Amino acid sequence: MPKFLLSLIFISVTSLMCGQATQQEKLEERKAQIQKEIRENEKLLQTVKKKEKTAVNVIVIQSNKIMLKEKLITTTEKQKKLLGNDMYINQVKINKLKKELEILKADYAEMIIKSYKSRSEESRAMFLLSSENFLQAYKRAQYMKQYTNYRKMQGEEIKTKTGELVVYNGKLNVQKTAKQKLIVENEKERLSLEKERQVQEKLVKSIKKDKSKILAEIKKKQQESRSIDRQIDRLIRQAIAEANRKAAMERAMEKAKAESLAGSKTETKTEIKTRAKEIVSSSSVSSSKIELTAETKLIADNFRANRGKLPWPVEKGFVSLGYGDQAHPVYKTLVIHNSGVEITTDQGSSARAVFGGEVTSVIVLSPINKAVMIQHGDFFTVYQNLSSVFVSKGDKVSTKQSLGKVRTNSEGRTIIKFLILQNTTYNNPQSWLFNM
Repeated sequence: MPKFLLSLIFISVTSLMCGQATQQEKLEERKAQIQKEIRENEKLLQTVKKKEKTAVNVIVIQSNKIMLKEKLITTTEKQKKLLGNDMYINQVKINKLKKELEILKADYAEMIIKSYKSRSEESRAMFLLSSENFLQAYKRAQYMKQYTNYRKMQGEEIKTKTGELVVYNGKLNVQKTAKQKLIVENEKERLSLEKERQVQEKLVKSIKKDKSKILAEIKKKQQESRSIDRQIDRLIRQAIAEANRKAAMERAMEKAKAESLAGSKTETKTEIKTRAKEIVSSSSVSSSKIELTAETKLIADNFRANRGKLPWPVEKGFVSLGYGDQAHPVYKTLVIHNSGVEITTDQGSSARAVFGGEVTSVIVLSPINKAVMIQHGDFFTVYQNLSSVFVSKGDKVSTKQSLGKVRTNSEGRTIIKFLILQNTTYNNPQSWLFNM
């Protein structure tokens, strides 16, 4: 086989193994993160069970725990598959080394036999003296020297390849042990998952007798949610109109200045400002879409570029209610709507900005429920269900800056509702936040 082709195969295999090693590291990190979330979920579940008056919220948390267990099993399966690929590559290398060693050892044995037959100094001397001329004698001497060096080189190569074979056999044994461990872990998680599902079924059965009461509570919460959404929509339209008026005023001022300079009469600053206001009042200002300036466009572009990479609005937690229309965790035929994403977190947690921007509103939804709205170009992020707020309208905030404390409800759950809108269009926050 040509050397170039051998080199190409070696580079390809090495690159594949490096890539798989990196994937294994990422999967191990993801696995550790999921296990951490399961532990936090279990802790929260125990707390809620002590305080919960109905089993609905327990079911929500239990459902998340089941989902995390499923993710853990999937991640372990991916690890097992990658490990199997690595083992296959190592076995191929071992087989190749064994064949190369067989050929080398056979060749080396043949050389040793030949050397033994012509081992005497007399034979070597006769081989040189029987030369027809000096040049032939010199070439024979060089041949003998090269033959001896080649034999040494083969011996070293056999030694090196034997060492490599020992290393690869060692790697393979370690990988076999690791794979067996993953198989045992996965089986353990599958049994645990089955138990969790059985607990879930019992909880669902236990609350079906309270169906009318629960349905009434769900209906009430959905009405409250829609009312808050309308309030937020109104405030966003006000923020859009205000931003557009400000931008229009700046353009009108520039226009008035230009007209003043071009005219015969020089106007004062007050006159220019008055004329600019007249220009703005005579023109229509949109309240559904922000007219981006160079500055706000840059902010919006930066926000958009971070899609899928934004930090969570709380340091830790799990999604207890996703975005959009979805089936109720107990009554599957009942569709509930969520304009954002609800994240259950630890008691005492702070809400934090997912991106730098300007606070456009601090909303008092009720005496114990507040919200903060932040503008990022033509994007808005909203943080609901805060018991206290640390910022004010007009404040400039940075990424991960604390905005307020997340409220803990009477059922012992600490939940933040997080929304992302572009102008007045709701977006799915789960596609914007990192690793959600």
